[in-house]
Amino acid sequence: MKILVISSSLKQEHIDKISKTAKDHGAEVSFTKSEDMVPSDFEEPDIIYGFGMNIAKKNKNLKWLCVPSAGVDYLMKPGVFANDNCKLSNSSGSYGVTIAEHIIAVTLMMMRRLTSYYGSTLEGRWETTHWPQSSLKDSRITVLGTGDIGTSFARRARAFEPAKITGISRSGMSNDPSYDAVRKIDSLDEILPLTDLLVMSLPATLETDNILDRKRIFGMPEGSYVVNVGRGNAIDEDALCDALESGHLAGAALDVFKTEPLPSDSRLWKTKDLLITPHIAGNLTLDYTLDKNVDMFTSDLNNFLEGRSLKYEVDREKGY
Repeated sequence: MKILVISSSLKQEHIDKISKTAKDHGAEVSFTKSEDMVPSDFEEPDIIYGFGMNIAKKNKNLKWLCVPSAGVDYLMKPGVFANDNCKLSNSSGSYGVTIAEHIIAVTLMMMRRLTSYYGSTLEGRWETTHWPQSSLKDSRITVLGTGDIGTSFARRARAFEPAKITGISRSGMSNDPSYDAVRKIDSLDEILPLTDLLVMSLPATLETDNILDRKRIFGMPEGSYVVNVGRGNAIDEDALCDALESGHLAGAALDVFKTEPLPSDSRLWKTKDLLITPHIAGNLTLDYTLDKNVDMFTSDLNNFLEGRSLKYEVDREKGY
């Protein structure tokens, strides 16, 4: 059994952990920083941990691809795998902490008008304008997508004493006490008009495409905020720009977009009260995230090599 690990982020402790797991089961493992640097004797591995799409596209012997990302929409297209029976797992569950902290950060930046003040300091100006500000305290928060990311945010947002945190998911169920209520997705039109802050952490599927459309954006209360850390397909970007330019929305923070990298001529760059980050909310930049990511892979590596089901296998029909 040959295991190929493709990553430039791993530290020695992670390499040692993966190596030990492989050795315990009599498997061979090779570490490389990119697909262009794969050793010739590992060009057709049985298992890949990392972004090995080029190999997956031509290797009919590949049995399992584990990607270190949460989103897998880019792997749902025809022709991605030479072996249609290749198992696919992701690392959803390792990014909750880092992305939740990102959501808190950009939300406070918008509500406290820190972007406006910071812009003044970059120009060397002592800004004396006292812009109206908002607060998470007593705000009505809606979390669209109650998985690891959405729930990790809800747990942290609870400390800010919001009026209510409502989760919205496909099942309409969650056992996490951070939510005051969890509703099914068909309640969205009822909940959005009662939302001061909408946090979106949805995967890219046909069901989520433009789920926040023009009608729903302008159905939100005047002065409300939107944060999207899921996938860019979920928002009508032109409608969002119109809502921000008209002042209907007080602010929006986007980490994901319909087209990435965001084109230089995109309207979004010049839209007021829009905070743009280049899809960096969930990178492997925190030690905790990287540790958790590797822990999840080695846990499933044990499962795979011992003939058990993968704990983090992707449901291809659902797309996550």
